[in-house]
Amino acid sequence: MKTILRLLFFFVVVSSLAAVSSQAFAQAEDQSSTAASRSEQKQQAEPEHKSIGGELAKEEREATGAEEEENANLKHSSMVQRLAKLTGLSVHQAHLLAMILNFAIIVFVVVWFGRKAVPGMLRNRNESIQRALEEARAASQDAHRRLAEIENRLRQLDVEIGQMQANAEKEGEAEEVRIKSAAEEDIRKVVEAAEQEIASAAKLARRELTSHTADLAIALARKQIHVDANTDQVLVRNFAAKLSPDGGKDGN
Repeated sequence: MKTILRLLFFFVVVSSLAAVSSQAFAQAEDQSSTAASRSEQKQQAEPEHKSIGGELAKEEREATGAEEEENANLKHSSMVQRLAKLTGLSVHQAHLLAMILNFAIIVFVVVWFGRKAVPGMLRNRNESIQRALEEARAASQDAHRRLAEIENRLRQLDVEIGQMQANAEKEGEAEEVRIKSAAEEDIRKVVEAAEQEIASAAKLARRELTSHTADLAIALARKQIHVDANTDQVLVRNFAAKLSPDGGKDGN
């Protein structure tokens, strides 16, 4: 029951404050229109040779006076006076209370209508932030994974390059040994062929030299020994006798 009465009192106060606000705004609009018409009449009545600075100062004074009149009318409105009588406060205090209640009503309305929307907005914002964090985490993990793969590939590439260099060095050494062996074999074959040619040439030279020496010896012998026909026959018989076994024994 007390809660219902409080709610009824709250709605009555809200409605009264709304009425006060509407009346005050209406009075303020009337006063502002009256002040504007008065200022226009005064401006039309003023001579045209006044300076622009004087006009600006006068407009500022008129605007200040209109605001003061508006605040005074708002303070001394009927609803503010009723609120002062109900609460036992002065008119100024009732005016301040009305302003505070208006502000509290605005805050209450904003909170009341925003209590359902704000949590949803915050929830959606939190979910979007969580999704963004998860996406960033996934992107970071993917980047780390790719970086690890690249590093592994680079390490494997270094190993492969080292193996290729080692194989190239081994193949180069083997090729060098093979080339040296082939060169040595070629040199040996060339030397053997040269030795064979030299030996053949030496044999041929010795044969030719022997033949030439025999020819020279025969020629010299013919020149030094003069044998006639009778001597030749005697020599032949003696040579034949030496060749026969009996003749040889007799000669000894």
